[in-house]
This record gives sequence, C-alpha cells and structure tokens, in this order.
Amino acid sequence: MDLIFAKSKWEMWDAPLDDFLRRAKADAFDAVEIFLPAQPESASEIAQQVADEGLLLIAQITTEGNSVSEHLDTLRERFSFAIETSPLFVNSHSGCDVFSFDENCEIFQLASSLAEEANVLITHETHRGRPLNNGPETRRYLETIPQLRLNADFSHWFCVHESDLRNQEENVEMAVQRSSHVHARVGFSEGPQVPDPLSPLYAEWTDRHVELWKRILRARHMAGDAYITITPEFGPPPYMPVEPLSGRPIADAWEVNVRFKDYLKSVLRVIDIVV
Repeated sequence: MDLIFAKSKWEMWDAPLDDFLRRAKADAFDAVEIFLPAQPESASEIAQQVADEGLLLIAQITTEGNSVSEHLDTLRERFSFAIETSPLFVNSHSGCDVFSFDENCEIFQLASSLAEEANVLITHETHRGRPLNNGPETRRYLETIPQLRLNADFSHWFCVHESDLRNQEENVEMAVQRSSHVHARVGFSEGPQVPDPLSPLYAEWTDRHVELWKRILRARHMAGDAYITITPEFGPPPYMPVEPLSGRPIADAWEVNVRFKDYLKSVLRVIDIVV
C-alpha cells in the first residue's frame, strides 16, 4: 500500500495556483488538496495545471447555507465541479452541527448517491461545526449510513472532548475502520492545533495521533486498498498562535507541514504497519 502525502493550499489560499503547485512539488509532496470554491480557474484549468506539475489532486468542497436545502444545493453544485477536475477523490465539509440528525443524514445520503453515480469516492471531515464533530454522534451516522467514509481529522475530537479519546474506544475504532483519508494535524485538550508537533512539549499528543493514524493505515491495508492519502494540515493564523502584540505567527505553518511530512514518512513505514 502506498502512502500519498498531499499539501493543502491553506497557507497560500490567495496565491496564484501555479505558484502553489510549484512550491508543493519542490517540497516533495505527491499530491495537493485544494478548496475548489476559492479558485478562480475552471475545472479543466485546475486539472491541467495540477497534472503539468506531475501531482495528484484531492478536491476539497463544503456544503453551506442557513437551511438543509441550501446545503443540498451547494453539495450538488460543488461536487459536480469537483469531479470535472479529475481528482483522486472529493473531501467535503458536510452538513451542520445545528441541523437535526435526520437532516444531516439527508445531506450525507445525497453525497453518497452523487459519489456512486460518478464512481468517485467522497470523504467527510470530522470537523468542528459539522455533524461529525465528536465521537458519539459520528458513530450514529456511521451506523445509519454504511457507505459513509471519513476524512479523519481527530485533532478536532481531541479539542471537543478535551481528551486523548482513550475513554471512547468503540467510537474511535469505528471511525478508524471507516476512514479513507487523514488530515494529519495534532490537536490537544484545549485546541485543534499545537504550534509545532515535533516540539518535545507536545510529544504526548503527537504520539497519540500517530498511534491512531497507524491504526487507519493498518485498516486500509487489511481492506486491500492500494494507497492511503495523508495531508499534514497545520494552518496559518488564527489556527497558528500569534505573538500578542505584533500578531506574527510563532511558527511558519508551511515549514511545519513540510517537516511533519518528512517525519511521518519515517514513522508511518508500511512495513511496520502490516507486521
């Protein structure tokens, strides 16, 4: 099973696409993860520019609006655009935490139908503000919708539950088994992002995340998947803490992501995962 490391455009959200792609390629990423609604290019232009750099594409979208119908409409529109970019798969921030369980199920069910029709995988982020923002609720959705696949961003759960999740093993294991993509950001009990995951100050939290990611890799290997995608996703301010007077970030998020990618390549070796 191959490990495909992707670079998010988050730190360069307003930069020209070709500048971002060249930088991601130069820093030895295999793929890029791009929030498509923020891009001015057409789907074909995005696909061509990514291919020209020899990279793979993870298409990121969101559902938005004040009502379920608006979320359904944006899902249809953005998924349609996403599949025209020839992505590896589509990763979505789906639904809303203030909608009812049944309302969010309607959104997830539509996503599954669209993905099946297009023969393209769609994953849904375990993200704050969304219905999959915590372990128990995510388990409800996974039990109700067997085809639901996750992008595991456990950093949010660490923050929401103010814990390392060891007290909800059944919920975590179900999420592990249903995860097809990983957002490799380290959260802790009081926030979704430590400033530097390789600092000894945060070793406890980083080690726990790596343990969970290894379990996901093992599950995907046992399922016979050809690859797993991993996006180191440490963000710029306001995710990255800043100096209180100057407003300068205390670490360079891009540099953190590159170093963490290289670190994960050493600790997530497939030979160690499958034995």
